[in-house]
Amino acid sequence: MPSLKQLRLRIRSVSSTKQITKAMKMVAAAKLRRSQERAMAARPYSQRMGRMMRSVAALMSGQQNAPALLSGHGSDVKRVELVVLTADRGLCGSFNSGVIRAVRGRIAELQREGFTVTLTFIGRKGHDVLKRQFGSQVRKVHTSIAHRLAFHTIEREIARELIQAFEDRQFDVCYLVYNTFKSAMSQVLTWQQIIPLSIDQQDEEEQKSGSYFFEPDEEELLSTLLPRNVAVQLFQALVESDASEHGARMTAMDNAVRNASEMIRKLRIKFNRTRQAAITTELMEIIGGAESLKG
Repeated sequence: MPSLKQLRLRIRSVSSTKQITKAMKMVAAAKLRRSQERAMAARPYSQRMGRMMRSVAALMSGQQNAPALLSGHGSDVKRVELVVLTADRGLCGSFNSGVIRAVRGRIAELQREGFTVTLTFIGRKGHDVLKRQFGSQVRKVHTSIAHRLAFHTIEREIARELIQAFEDRQFDVCYLVYNTFKSAMSQVLTWQQIIPLSIDQQDEEEQKSGSYFFEPDEEELLSTLLPRNVAVQLFQALVESDASEHGARMTAMDNAVRNASEMIRKLRIKFNRTRQAAITTELMEIIGGAESLKG
């Protein structure tokens, strides 16, 4: 059984941890508010632009003059690029581990099917874990993006590099994997193809009911809009992931505060019982000694 001194030190240690986790929860809550507003504000533009570009892709599918960002390099897809979005820090529950687990499973599946997989990491945690197993497949690593999360920064440092790698035929198709923000306690793991544009059945049906007129001409417009769409979708994924990270961290720290409070309560009960037992023992010894003196 631990001594009173050990229990007192343990209560003090857990109380200090509780204060730290409580402070981290408050900081995460303040950051979450700003990140959530930014993610919600960016959604309408990115969704509408993505919808428009997919409709254009459906219109131009099969045309020989279609840009590579629309039609790809051809039907023979053998090289897949995965852009993995995680946090730079931990202490955010299953936010990072969920993405890492999904990426590990997807890589194994693609390799069984004969695809060559390369990886781009945005965030330190995903890279630190997966580099041990897939170090030779890592192409790029971007860290500390959350501290300078602005559209022009993402476009200049990440989007242009991805487009250039695609044009250099380093990969044939590119997927984003990240957490979409739903609430502070709920994030949805999302896979999104950004290069080349994917066309679903709904886009094809919408295209049958309308048409597009290009001014000045489709080549000039698409040469500007397609790279911009890649940057917009990438930026949206990053702000969603940023909001999800702060929400997950706030929830994890709230749970940590609750667990610390419960642990302190149990330790105090144990401390009081131990102290009471020690006092009872001392009283019994005193009474026993007094009885011996009387005898």
